[in-house]
Amino acid sequence: MTTISNKVKDRLVAGIKRFQPILLSAKSRDVNESDTVTIVTDMLGYVFGYEKYSEITSEYAIRGTFVDLAIKLDGSAKMLIEVKAIGSELKDSFAKQAVDYAANQGTEWVVLTNGAIWRIYKVAFTKPIAQELVHEIDFLNLNPKNENHLESLFLLTKEGIGKSVLGEYHAQRQALSRFFIGALLLSDPILDVLRKCLRRVSPDVKVDAEQIKEVLIQEIVKRDVLEGEKAEEAKRKISRSLKCGLRKTTKEPTETVPKEELETQTDVSPECPDITQGT
Repeated sequence: MTTISNKVKDRLVAGIKRFQPILLSAKSRDVNESDTVTIVTDMLGYVFGYEKYSEITSEYAIRGTFVDLAIKLDGSAKMLIEVKAIGSELKDSFAKQAVDYAANQGTEWVVLTNGAIWRIYKVAFTKPIAQELVHEIDFLNLNPKNENHLESLFLLTKEGIGKSVLGEYHAQRQALSRFFIGALLLSDPILDVLRKCLRRVSPDVKVDAEQIKEVLIQEIVKRDVLEGEKAEEAKRKISRSLKCGLRKTTKEPTETVPKEELETQTDVSPECPDITQGT
């Protein structure tokens, strides 16, 4: 996470202390959507640092219809915000209209909020248009002394948008997602490392990569991690990345070294830690 300046941190701390009582009061009175939009607009200014009269646009028009709020920086919409009444339970389907609007505008980020809960979605420019829930903030349960909570809020700030921290956060989540880890486990380089390690543990047992892959698929990695649109996307990205890396590092075996000897030498490479040490 990008380091938060003291000035921004002070603003976030003050914003939490200021708006938690306001939101609790609004929730107890079950205020309507229009009044919730007013509170959210104030939060965008006081907490998240946007200029109220030049960077926050209400009822942003797209193709003859409107989205509740938009954040405009440098002349373009950086984020569309769909607001529901503070007493409403938020559902992913509520964000669909704003996501469709965002796709038409080429805007990557959509926020669905009722003031208390803030959900951040990444727009996927696919056919059909899709959305991915990247992060959720429960404003009423934020602790102004908790650094993680402040970093969470920073994702939506003007300063954070300017530094592309949302994109970095999303990329990190993707890299650590079960779909990416699952696809990586089944990739040829990782299977090869596992094969080498197994040969070191049991030198007399012959195991090939396909056998290891079968065990992973059948007994270790859950099926929902390996199937579906997100799993396929992870496979494609990892495949592209590994191909790029292999083009840079792969070398053909020299003719003077027999294949069997080369494989034996490779199997004791540092890629496989000596897990038998200390046993």
